[in-house]
Amino acid sequence: MAAAVAAAAPGALGSLHAGGARLVAACSARLCPGLRLPGSLAGRRVGPAIWAQGWVPAAGGPAPKRGYSSEMKTEDELRVRHLEEENRGIVVLGINRAYGKNALSKNLIKMLSKAVDALKSDKKVRTIIIRSEVPGIFCAANLPVPTIAAIDGLALGGGLELALACDIRVAASSAKMGLVETKLAIIPGGGGTQRLPRAIGMSLAKELIFSARVLDGQEAKAVGLISHVLEQNQEGDAAYRKALDLAREFLPQGPVAMRVAKLAINQGMEVDLVTGLAIEEACYAQTIPTKDRLEGLLAFKEKRPPRYKGE
Repeated sequence: MAAAVAAAAPGALGSLHAGGARLVAACSARLCPGLRLPGSLAGRRVGPAIWAQGWVPAAGGPAPKRGYSSEMKTEDELRVRHLEEENRGIVVLGINRAYGKNALSKNLIKMLSKAVDALKSDKKVRTIIIRSEVPGIFCAANLPVPTIAAIDGLALGGGLELALACDIRVAASSAKMGLVETKLAIIPGGGGTQRLPRAIGMSLAKELIFSARVLDGQEAKAVGLISHVLEQNQEGDAAYRKALDLAREFLPQGPVAMRVAKLAINQGMEVDLVTGLAIEEACYAQTIPTKDRLEGLLAFKEKRPPRYKGE
């Protein structure tokens, strides 16, 4: 299951010709509500919120191997795991509506929104993986950290729209995904008509939406809908395991830099190159006064791993 919503508020950057200070302020404000970098012109520092930190394995699924937090009730529709030990900083959001095949209920949407609000103000969070806790089904925010959609089963309609809102998508070769709403005489109304063309191009996106075609993992990789495709394993979690590998690659990097890089990319893709370069310059300036930057230089000089604190 996977999805993290990354919708941008229109006009957030304002007029880029109004001055560098306004652009920097807009960048820092968009970086994360509650995160104020040193020298930032916007944003109020808020302590990290605590959200439900429990998980139990789905029926028939493998038990957790290490360092997971306490159990929640099995009827909970959203399971939030804060991984521990060498995976500390990785959070897994698992959709668990087996009886509803992970359809997006009002309660589930409310829980996702609540989880997103908590996670985006938690500076200890480095990467978020969104997956299904229901074997064979992937279905189904505005998060400043990297988000990975792990698609191990079906991701049709709203499920794929949620995955499209993630930064990176990985899938098992046996996964099935598509925007099939036109079969029901409606259109993809959860961002599909906007995000799919941005991911794979307008012409192909139109073809897939007009035909309501369903792709497997190999086909999705061929058209650029996903970044990685894996042969499914016996446990049925090949995509999740790949997502976890990617998240581990992200962990050693500077957390402020990761958030600012995501912001620069997301905002830059919506404007022309000249404006995009101005956004990049303003975002780069946000990293200069941070303690993490100085720690990175010192660690390089001392030939040791950096100890970043997200400050």
